[in-house]
Amino acid sequence: MRVYLPSTIPALARVVAAGELGPAPLTGFAVTPALIEWYASGDTEELEYVALTEAARASLRMLAADRKDGVEVAARRVVIAAEVPDETVKAGADLEERARVRVLEPIPMRLVASVHLDDADALPDVEAAIAALFAADGGDDDAQFVVDGVEDHELLWYATQEIPDLLA
Repeated sequence: MRVYLPSTIPALARVVAAGELGPAPLTGFAVTPALIEWYASGDTEELEYVALTEAARASLRMLAADRKDGVEVAARRVVIAAEVPDETVKAGADLEERARVRVLEPIPMRLVASVHLDDADALPDVEAAIAALFAADGGDDDAQFVVDGVEDHELLWYATQEIPDLLA
């Protein structure tokens, strides 16, 4: 099963150094039965895009949490795509979290299929979304508009052999 895992640049560097994503359980996003039911007219590619977008939103939250904790982190959403055995993935039935899954085992780097990352052009909008995230969570419609606006930027696709260049 293809699982999209939210990350950040520093977290990706830790994954590469450790040789795996972990410790388990890991929160990711995938094409689940609940997602298929909700998005009945979509094909597999469209459903995977929804899961990738959900992971990118979670990456934005990771960036905001790091900043709140005083950690300097580049304003780039990062999503790691991995092919994991179906039996290691547990999907919930809650439609509010229709694409969310739990991966029950660490994911070795050999199962990583690609990395998705914001282009430099997205940085100002990602910065603005990070700054607006907590206000948006509090119900501020203008802040929510800013947070949603970052999704206008497509994440770029990188092969696993390009990861060292991304971290340089």
